[in-house]
Amino acid sequence: MARVNALQSLTLVRHGESIGNIAYQAVLGTDAEEVGLVERDADIPLSELGRVQATALGRWLRALPADERPTRVLSSPYLRTAETARIALEEASLDAEIQVDERLRDREQGVLEGLTVLGVHRRHPEEATRMKRLGKFYYRPPGGESWADLALRLRSLYRDVEQDMPGERVLVATHDAIVVMTRYLVEGLSEGEIMKIEKTRVANCSVSRWHRDGEHLRPVSYNETGHLSGIRTARA
Repeated sequence: MARVNALQSLTLVRHGESIGNIAYQAVLGTDAEEVGLVERDADIPLSELGRVQATALGRWLRALPADERPTRVLSSPYLRTAETARIALEEASLDAEIQVDERLRDREQGVLEGLTVLGVHRRHPEEATRMKRLGKFYYRPPGGESWADLALRLRSLYRDVEQDMPGERVLVATHDAIVVMTRYLVEGLSEGEIMKIEKTRVANCSVSRWHRDGEHLRPVSYNETGHLSGIRTARA
């Protein structure tokens, strides 16, 4: 398990809908080999809907009891996550500094960056075969990361968080893969368990929470979207 039990609570939020999410949705079911984004992954901003979702997240944070509101805030350095954190904190009137940590960035795709599933099979058939043989958890694309690699950098992150933020209520703005792998680490899940969970999409601006119960963090909610009620929900 990840060593985060010194925290009072841990809350992870996936970024709001981005223009990247819209682009991926647009090519589903087509013969496109590329998604067609011109920005590098780190520079993809929120969509208009994503900003609305981030504002709704801020209202949810503002409504929390005082003893549940975050005392520390971490964010991936990517633009869409930093925007989500900034908008939400402003709406919540939370005067907390956003601490950026590159270990919270999205999973590196390497040579597969920007390709659709069809594009991977046509341009890198050997990688598609290797992925199938190794399985999703351990497959590492050339120049990229496996899900197991995410676990390694997150173990490092959470060791530092526990050491530097004991007793704090930590809010993290990050990406879907990081939310999934945090659950793997904090709850001590197996490869099979977490890959089954991963099949359900982590919704944009969803909230996943763990609270301290005795000596350990216990899951409270996962992929919660009730605070987005009435808002058109996100794409993949």
